[in-house]
Parts: sequence; structure tokens; C-alpha cells
Amino acid sequence: MEGDADRPAGGGLARFDERVAGCRACPRLVEWREEVARVKRAAFADQTYWGRPVPGFGPPDARLLIIGLAPAAHGGNRTGRMFTGDRSGDVLYRALHDVGLASQPTSAGTGDGLELFGVRVTAPVHCAPPDNRPTPGERDTCRPWLVRELRLLRPTLRAVVVLGAFGWQATLPALAAAGRPVPRPRPAFAHGAQVRLGDLALFGCFHVSQRNTFTGRLTPAMLRDVLRTAATAAGLPTASPEPGRK
Repeated sequence: MEGDADRPAGGGLARFDERVAGCRACPRLVEWREEVARVKRAAFADQTYWGRPVPGFGPPDARLLIIGLAPAAHGGNRTGRMFTGDRSGDVLYRALHDVGLASQPTSAGTGDGLELFGVRVTAPVHCAPPDNRPTPGERDTCRPWLVRELRLLRPTLRAVVVLGAFGWQATLPALAAAGRPVPRPRPAFAHGAQVRLGDLALFGCFHVSQRNTFTGRLTPAMLRDVLRTAATAAGLPTASPEPGRK
């Protein structure tokens, strides 16, 4: 489905997600995601991997969008849901639940009953890349999907949280292409960065990678603070975490 992202997205977000899942525009990523799905990790040998581009997850009337980097080879590429089945997702969904934006603190796979409240999770690259590193060309090839997603969400979207510098660099031109007033020079990424783009609030947050969470560069409290601030900007109600949770 090369070039499919540039066509009108008739049928709304559900149809858009179906089209994302059928994309084969990047040969290196297609080969890698399908090889991983075929070979599998020993711990998941009895499971059927998704092995396709992973669409966003969340309601079509989301007021808050969380943008990561790309699906993990044995996480989203296995389960078919963003940030699901890996340690990064464990941290993210725990924090979303803590602040009242998710129905449960875990995300094991599709069909587990998880609901997000006013929040959608997506990525600028929808296929699992080798070494978790998409190339700039793959990022740019995938950009029309993010532009289309931002346009589809525009009626309700009021805040965006971008996880990490790669996502930030990919998101700013997508926001501009979607008609948002991105300033020049483009704002730099930083944890806790806040930028107003008309009626949209943009927030930066360190990525929920194991490198950041295991070293303490990003703590659960830091993540909750960004999510709570962004949810408030989006007009979403939030909750306080359980007493004693750090």
C-alpha cells in the first residue's frame, strides 16, 4: 500500500487504522518485522506474532495524544498494540492508570479489556525497526500516516505528549503539515518542555525506554507529572496515584 497514507481517509479512524496495518512502504522494516514474527523469542514461541505495522490505540475522540518512537520487536510487533507486551509499555500504562486515564495498570494484548479515557497512543514509525532505530528515511516515509492521524483527531485533540527526541523531531513537521502553527525556529526537545500551538498544547517527556527508567533519568513521578499537566491542558479529569507510590 505504498502512497496509501496520502489518500483521503474515508471511514474515519477505524478505517485509517486498517490501512496503517497494511502498509509495506519500507522494505527494510517489512523484512525485519516479518522475520521477528517468524523466528520469535523463545519466551513467546507458542504465540502468533502480529508482524505488521501497529496502528494507534485509543478512542477516536481523544483529547490527548501520546507519541512514542516505534513498536518494539517483541512488544507491539507481537501483540499488535502500541506499547504493549514490553517494559516501556508497563511503565506508560501504569502511569496512565495512576492519573486516571486508563482502566487498568497493565496492557498484555488486544482483548485484555484495557480502555483509555480521552487518550490515544501512537508513533511516528509504525513498524518495529532493527535495534529500535528507524532511519531518517523511514521516519519521513511514515510521516504522512501521522499527519493524517493528526487531521482526523483535530476536532477533539487539545494536547500532545511526545516521548523522546526522535519522536519530537518527527512530530513537529507532521504538526506543521497538519495545519498547526509550529514556530520557527522549531522548539527544541526537553523533558517538561511546553509549547502552545494555537489551541493545541505540546509537551515533551523523556521516553519510557528501559535505558531511561532503569537509570532513573525518567521516574514514574516525572512521567505522571507530565501526563497530569497535559491531561489538564486537554480538559481531561485526572486522579492522584495511590498513597505511597513513587
